[in-house]
Amino acid sequence: MSPAPTHFRRFAAIDWSGAKGERHPGIAVAWCEQGDAAPVLVPPPNGRWSRREVLDWILAQADAPLLTGFDFSFSAPFVTRGAHLPGESDSRTASDLWAYVEAACDDPDLGAASFLEARRGTHFYLGAADGAKADFLHWRACETAHDGSTKPSTVFDAIGAAQVAKASFAGMRLLHRLDGRVPVWPFDPVPDRGALVVEIYTTIAARAAGLPKGRSKLRDAAALDAGLKALGSRPHAALDRYTDHATDALLTAAWLRRAADDPSLWRPHRMTDEIARSEGWTFGIA
Repeated sequence: MSPAPTHFRRFAAIDWSGAKGERHPGIAVAWCEQGDAAPVLVPPPNGRWSRREVLDWILAQADAPLLTGFDFSFSAPFVTRGAHLPGESDSRTASDLWAYVEAACDDPDLGAASFLEARRGTHFYLGAADGAKADFLHWRACETAHDGSTKPSTVFDAIGAAQVAKASFAGMRLLHRLDGRVPVWPFDPVPDRGALVVEIYTTIAARAAGLPKGRSKLRDAAALDAGLKALGSRPHAALDRYTDHATDALLTAAWLRRAADDPSLWRPHRMTDEIARSEGWTFGIA
């Protein structure tokens, strides 16, 4: 097996949000340097992050040796049905889907709620009025293990605390703007220099840190330091507030720093070329 990329010196994890509006308490950005220093939160420019400010932050790091993980699904399922949005879109690659979503959305701050609402009952489940929920449950190849390492919901299920639909389609608008400016794995090759963006799932970091299934959230300083220690990191600097978003981002940045050295995570054995083009993959699932 060929080695993992070696040029990354900084590692960032972004807890993302698909909420309506322009300032989002659900977004947190954390990063760390190579070594064992604890991750730190990146202060939002205006008290709370907007999605556009996160985009600007990523673009400003384009030439830096930075590996960044975003916690949303980078594409919709394709392989099992031969389409991302059957009967509607003829997109065959993830970047085609990103462009399609972008063209259909005018929501503030790269939001995509209108995209889902306009297609409820057709592609997206937003409640009982849409029919049987089971009819909307379609997964990507990397989401089919259901062993705690993969997302429990699909991008077509847009209701409930575990849903990833709103964040994911908002994220696709951001990825559309990164396309050709900052590479996105596995749709683009891993570069020899500069930044790279990958999809992450914060629960994978929590499992790697020893947190049991169903209890992956850290809500105090001691729990966060215990998780960081398990991932080879020194203790963190005290936070003003311990929110799930902040602790998820901090813990996952430390995990990403360690996971980036694992060659198997860069070449998942179930990820075919077609999957890599059309659906993508969650970094951390071998």
